[in-house]
Amino acid sequence: MLASNLKSIVSDNVLHAKWLNTLSYMENAGAKKISASEHKENVNLIILKHAAEEHRHAYYLKKQISKIDEALCKTYTNAELLSPNHTKYYLHALDIAVCRYLKAVFNLSGYDLKFAAYLFVTYAIEVRADELYPIYQAVLDEAKSKVNVKSIILEEEGHLEEMMNQLVSFSDDWENHAAEVIKIEKALFEDWVTALAAELPISA
Repeated sequence: MLASNLKSIVSDNVLHAKWLNTLSYMENAGAKKISASEHKENVNLIILKHAAEEHRHAYYLKKQISKIDEALCKTYTNAELLSPNHTKYYLHALDIAVCRYLKAVFNLSGYDLKFAAYLFVTYAIEVRADELYPIYQAVLDEAKSKVNVKSIILEEEGHLEEMMNQLVSFSDDWENHAAEVIKIEKALFEDWVTALAAELPISA
C-alpha cells in the first residue's frame, strides 16, 4: 500500500512537495523530542549526534522541495502537510503510549522514564525509517526524480545500530519490550498511511 501511495504522491508535484515537507516535519519533531528527553547535565555524545542528525534530515528534506518547486511548502502549517492531524498525532501518541508501557513494566518516573522512552521510541522510529526511506528511494529512482534520500538511509541505519547498543545496556530483556513498542508504532503508522491514502486523488 505504501509503495503505491508513494507512486501517486511522486507523480504530482504539489503532493510530492507536501510529502517531503511532512517527512521534514516528522524529523524535526523527532529531533525536538530527543532534545526534550536530555538530562540537564548528563548528556552523552550519541544523544547530541542523534538530535543534530535528525535536525539535519529535517533541513535536507525541506531543501529537497526546491528541486520540485521553490515556491511550495515554506512552513509547517496544516495546509502544507499531508494528513496534518495524523502526522502531528503519530509521534506524540507513540511517546505517550510507550511512556505508559515503560512506567507499568519498569516502574520508572522522571528523567529515567524520559530516557527509557527516548531509547524505545527512537528504536521504533528507526526501524520504521529503515523500511520507509528505501521504499521511497525506489519510487524516486523509478520516476527518475531529482529528489534523493540516499544519505538519510545511510544515517538511519547507523542510528538503529546505536539505539540497539544502548538498549542492550538498558535491559537484558530489551528485545521483548522493543517488540511490544513496535506493535504500538505499527498501529499508529497504519492509521497514518490510511489517512494519507484518503488524501490522494486515486486512493491506492
